[in-house]
Amino acid sequence: MLNNKSVLVTGGTGSFGKMFVKTVLEKHPGVKRLVVFSRDELKQFEMAHEFPHSKYPAMRYFLGDIRDEARFTRACEGVDIIVHAAALKQVPAAEYNPMEFIKTNVLGANSIINAALDCGVQKVVALSTDKAAAPINLYGATKLCSDKLFIAANSIVGSRDLSLSVVRYGNVMGSRGSVIPFFLNKRKEGVLPITDERMTRFNISLEEGVDLVLHALENAWGGEIFVPKIPSYRILDVAKAVAPHAKLEFVGIRPGEKIHEEMITTSDSFTTVDVGKYFAILPQSPIKWSVEDYLKQNKATPVPIGFCYNSGENSEWLSVEDIRSLIKQFIDPTFTV
Repeated sequence: MLNNKSVLVTGGTGSFGKMFVKTVLEKHPGVKRLVVFSRDELKQFEMAHEFPHSKYPAMRYFLGDIRDEARFTRACEGVDIIVHAAALKQVPAAEYNPMEFIKTNVLGANSIINAALDCGVQKVVALSTDKAAAPINLYGATKLCSDKLFIAANSIVGSRDLSLSVVRYGNVMGSRGSVIPFFLNKRKEGVLPITDERMTRFNISLEEGVDLVLHALENAWGGEIFVPKIPSYRILDVAKAVAPHAKLEFVGIRPGEKIHEEMITTSDSFTTVDVGKYFAILPQSPIKWSVEDYLKQNKATPVPIGFCYNSGENSEWLSVEDIRSLIKQFIDPTFTV
């Protein structure tokens, strides 16, 4: 699928970007070029030591900001596939710096679409978030807007061989700023801050996130939002798994935070289909294909009207022991309670 292709990943020095690069180099050694596009020169310097050009001739490192459309367009010359993982993500920061998030998450998305249209790109897959479904915070609102831009762009590709799609998933276990590394650090103090005892979240590993993107690259028709079927956890179970003897300090919900996260709303149910391992939210009015053909060729079935997919009503849950096992597997092999 990626052999002899030029692939560019925005936010390539982040948690997802590094795992994506590692996976592509391992599973698709025939990739022609693999371009890491990001703003941080130090992170690129460090990543170039981990994945040097001398060992991996396909690797390229391109310094730039997706807000700068001209720079990003230059980076896309000869690129066949764009995986868009760059974003500002911290919910509280978005509430107090809204225009910075709009510039990166919304205007930056538009830069990517324009570059894809102008540079002969064939596939674009953009990473979204559960917070984009019925958003109550600025971060989620910017990602919903970004999702809409990528989906709508399929209407203006004309005769180009280009499709754009989105993947939406929950909290990535072990990613920077996520709750488990935070709790692992705080347990040294013997006190864990809990926002709300009822809180639940979806959980996905970096590897599963990369697999979802690769699935979208291989199977997207253009305009879908792919949603994985993943388990939930309760925040109290995470606290018990990490530090069962720590004191819990209830600090209240942060600005823009939900009790439960949602990836498919009841309003989405009218166009959502089950494709086995994943759900796909289809565009309301596909331009280049029919829903009937999509259902037939993908062996997909529409979900019931009124269906929703949220972390509080999930059918699959991680136990305390499950969480501990995943911490050892994905975060810290030396972890003990």
